[in-house]
Amino acid sequence: MAQDFRLPDLGEGLPEAELVQWLVAVGDTVTLNQTIAEVETAKAVVELPSPHAGTVTALHAAPGDIVAVGSVLISFDTGVDAAPPAPVAEAETSVPVAAARAAETGEPAKSEPNLVGYGAAPRASARPQRRARVAGPVAASTDTAVLEAAPHDAIQLGDVGERPIERPRSTPPVRKFAKQLGIDLALVEATGASGVITRSDVEAYAARTGAVAPEPAAPAEPVETFEPPRPGAAGERTTRTPIRGVRRMTADAMVRSAFTAPHVTTFLTVDVTATSELIASLKDDRELSEHRIGIMAVAAKAVCLALARHPGLNSKWDDDAGEIIEHHFVNLGIAAATGRGLVVPNIRDAQELTLVELADAIRSLAETARAGKTTPADMMGGTFSITNVGVFGVDAGTPIINPGEAGILALGAVRRQPWEHRGEIALRDVMTLALSFDHRLVDGEQGSRFLVEVADILREPGRAMLLR
Repeated sequence: MAQDFRLPDLGEGLPEAELVQWLVAVGDTVTLNQTIAEVETAKAVVELPSPHAGTVTALHAAPGDIVAVGSVLISFDTGVDAAPPAPVAEAETSVPVAAARAAETGEPAKSEPNLVGYGAAPRASARPQRRARVAGPVAASTDTAVLEAAPHDAIQLGDVGERPIERPRSTPPVRKFAKQLGIDLALVEATGASGVITRSDVEAYAARTGAVAPEPAAPAEPVETFEPPRPGAAGERTTRTPIRGVRRMTADAMVRSAFTAPHVTTFLTVDVTATSELIASLKDDRELSEHRIGIMAVAAKAVCLALARHPGLNSKWDDDAGEIIEHHFVNLGIAAATGRGLVVPNIRDAQELTLVELADAIRSLAETARAGKTTPADMMGGTFSITNVGVFGVDAGTPIINPGEAGILALGAVRRQPWEHRGEIALRDVMTLALSFDHRLVDGEQGSRFLVEVADILREPGRAMLLR
């Protein structure tokens, strides 16, 4: 039976995507959920798994083509007769695909389920509840490979029938560690009060079941990377690059932010010698050295603590509703410069993570961004952001607020220089912090107090023990 696969809605209602490369050719035999292509949206490079098992009969686009959502991308011969699809309760609907089929056939548009991993239709609530319904019992041996490609708020299937279930809460590094061990996180119990499954929980489960931990990879300094542009051909005096993908998305977002939110930037230079000494001691600890805890992780922890005391910096201006939305959680954006442009994935519920877990999450986000695998879901819903311009040797800057957020903190380079310390001049580690905030949401006093509190923690990290 011939089957066409149309480009689905890849998340956030993006209307099109660029085909980066095919991973199959005409005549190839593919299996269900095998990756068949990579496409680039205005948000990220996304791998497309095959919705069918069969033989590829036609490719309807070439690398570099811009494909509209709902357009036929690839055709298969599944070798089986048509059969009515299995019912799916409360399935999410991909509106562009249904609309495209209606336009071709002249029939009314019918809702059809989104493929796993391609994003879902918008929900009514401001903060989606990570729940769904499963139709009928599912065997314990169900192949869950497709779920691994889904956003982190996707559900896990289980033998539950028609009742809502929730994916186990954990951080990206912990999910990766569990996957390396072959452990299903749904079987692991969280021991902490927050209900978040930690690495130690996975290790304890592995010890009980006999799973073998992988060899730790060599640590790499995370956060931001930069790839120089490719030179033009010999003799060319200029190089023209189409403005699309992440570069266009970044430009549109920055212009919208600059001309919508009244930016104010305030600076503070702080002695971070105590934080540098803390980081050095953690690197010397054999149990913690693999986590690569750096200044970014300590600053992230300081920001989470300070936001709890200064909620105006963790708010959103909703012009349509005429409301200020104050968040009681922190989805912490980590700005990462890549060869494709600036991306700002965020760490969900960062306020619940320890310093070690934040360091692991930051490294995981950076590695994913460098590989061009950051998904649209990873960049949605941020509440506050951090950018580390210090890795480029820059002392300070005026960062632009990520749209929908109230503030962004830029970390400058840590420099060893003469500084007043206990009434004398001594060589100290010094860095400059730059805080940009939306003056509609945050007054100068609030912004200044927040910045001072973050600086106080970096000056004396032991102060974090006094905060809640």
